[in-house]
Amino acid sequence: MHSFGYRANSLLTFAVTILAFMCAIVSFSFSNQTPSAQIQILNINWFQKQPHGNDEVSLTLNITADLQSLFTWNTKQVFAFVAAEYKTSKNSLNQVSLWDAIIPEKEHAKFWIQISNKYRFIDQGYNLRRKDFNLTLHWHVMPKTGKMFADKIVMSGYSLPDAYR
Repeated sequence: MHSFGYRANSLLTFAVTILAFMCAIVSFSFSNQTPSAQIQILNINWFQKQPHGNDEVSLTLNITADLQSLFTWNTKQVFAFVAAEYKTSKNSLNQVSLWDAIIPEKEHAKFWIQISNKYRFIDQGYNLRRKDFNLTLHWHVMPKTGKMFADKIVMSGYSLPDAYR
């Protein structure tokens, strides 16, 4: 016959295996996520050529977003950021982060802010005049357990002026 210790070890190992399997399944289950966002450029504060040859832009943005649907029982926090994305002859995709935030709980996931870009919008060269670009809201959902996932909303139709200000 098996001893009490052997039986307890078998039972505990089986229970932990089932618990790990359940955690893995739950971490891949996603609820109905329907985040929404809108970004407006209220003002181009300045658009200049730096002395060492780079274009720099300062924008005033109006960011409205509802990311509450990203929060479930398994969400620890959400990292969100707005990036300007555009193409140049050297690179098929240029991304410049303009603003970011860590959203710790669902109550803070619906917001409206008016802000100048938090990070400098600089292009290495003279590529920004008359440039069309997208503003993209990216988010990364950090779960309590399981795999982290990311997604984005792309908003197009923005362009910069053809002359420096």
